[in-house]
Amino acid sequence: MTQMDYKYSLLGSAVDDYRKRPLLLQVDDTPMNLFAVLEVKRELPRRWSTLGFFRKIRLYSFLFGLAVMFLIMASYILTGDKKGLLLTPSPYHFGSLVSPGPFAFNLSSVKDYAHIKLVVKSITSKVEFRSSRQLPELKSLVKSEPHMFSVIPRKFLPGVKNPCWYEEYTGNITSDPYKTNLYGRYSRRFRTVFQHLRNTFQEHLFHRNRRLYRMRCLPYFYIIGQPKCGTTDLYDRLRLHPGVKFTTFKEPHWWTRKRFGIIRLSEGFHDRYPVEDYLDLFDQAAYQIQGNLTANASGSPSHPNIIIGEASASTMWDNNAWVYFYDNTTEGEPPFLIQDFIHALQPDARFIVMLRDPVERLYSDYLYFGIANKSAEDFHEKVSESLQLFEGCLTEYTMRSCVYNTTVNNAMPVRLQVGLYIVYLTDWLTVFSREQILVLRLEDHASNRKYTMHKVFDFLSLGPLTKEIESEITRSPASNTRRPADKNLGPMLPITKEILRDFYTPFNEKLAKVLRNDSFLWENNSKL
Repeated sequence: MTQMDYKYSLLGSAVDDYRKRPLLLQVDDTPMNLFAVLEVKRELPRRWSTLGFFRKIRLYSFLFGLAVMFLIMASYILTGDKKGLLLTPSPYHFGSLVSPGPFAFNLSSVKDYAHIKLVVKSITSKVEFRSSRQLPELKSLVKSEPHMFSVIPRKFLPGVKNPCWYEEYTGNITSDPYKTNLYGRYSRRFRTVFQHLRNTFQEHLFHRNRRLYRMRCLPYFYIIGQPKCGTTDLYDRLRLHPGVKFTTFKEPHWWTRKRFGIIRLSEGFHDRYPVEDYLDLFDQAAYQIQGNLTANASGSPSHPNIIIGEASASTMWDNNAWVYFYDNTTEGEPPFLIQDFIHALQPDARFIVMLRDPVERLYSDYLYFGIANKSAEDFHEKVSESLQLFEGCLTEYTMRSCVYNTTVNNAMPVRLQVGLYIVYLTDWLTVFSREQILVLRLEDHASNRKYTMHKVFDFLSLGPLTKEIESEITRSPASNTRRPADKNLGPMLPITKEILRDFYTPFNEKLAKVLRNDSFLWENNSKL
């Protein structure tokens, strides 16, 4: 049976104690808790006139239950929740779907302030930070991704700032080298870019000893996180620097999703994107580094100091695919993380992280990814439900296990876990040095772009700019700001902000301590 061959059915008789039984779904032979339980109740008549009448009542009750369940599922689609109703949980987690914690409350009564405060208090009492994690061995990583390690060499071209190498090209030079690229298959915008690359492909092949070679490159640096923290604005400004080239588009999400065949978890699995498809995204930049080698017999790049960047705001935090592809041998925690693979291939890579007050980040995330029926009240209800799910997980697992728990992450209506910055940063620091990771705040970037951009230039060892180019980079309007319709919804409710502030405080305190910067406490921030 494949990972997607599951059958869904209602559990139990439709009339067995139907006034009390919740509606549950069954996946094959295993019950599946949908976290939010609906009770279907009808008032029974005091007398039954005939047996036929009783049978009709049973039939109507069953049909009514099915109709309500259909409405629940349809509401997930109509409200535009991007995560969707995940009916395909991990095959490893059928028996460990999260139940509400000991402080469960009626989600229809989201104004029950005392109960929500108890949930948050229970969560914060379980917060713990490990000093380190067990790092996987290189041979385990290679065994997990043998093709990727066979394509990318362990050493790169000397004298070139960017990690590049020459790969022998054995294909037919008259055929389309991008014909099977999955990025091009699923997006018209990407196909347009590949059309240009296709037309210039042959002229960039390097001839040596009767063999053909093409230059391949990986990024010199990555913008890895976090979503709704200004990564798009940083990306747009860095693109204006003459010494920086990016992938053909932002957010390829290869490390976290595409290499597993994930476009959206709610859609199941597609074909896995091979590493060659990812490397194709850097061809434009590689051509610029390579220059015109037809007049250069040595094959040495003519622009060795150009650097390539890649910007996917999921790289820092999204390890949700692990449970579908790696054996669950580490007590609910992923045996491999994204950074383990990047470090094994690029130990000298550099990373830029942009962070924001996690309370405001979550509200911005909700407004951006929600399509319909958005409101401050709806946000409050989704926060309450998410907190309850997270607290329920903590009753059985460690905090880190819950942060990386795919089932919990896809069940929560809002992405609480994305704002737990210190958990992810700590894990990145287990494989990369502090000097390789630049951590910025959106609040600082919004108030003084010139200051933050100079920090980025220094971090990437970029040369000086003319006043005209620097002015264009630092003074251009902000990118990807909140939509006018979302601004009209106003701020979140004060009670929601207070609850989220309490929830994120212990994580922010640890982050500020690790970074030795109290501004990451976000105690006195104005709303952006």
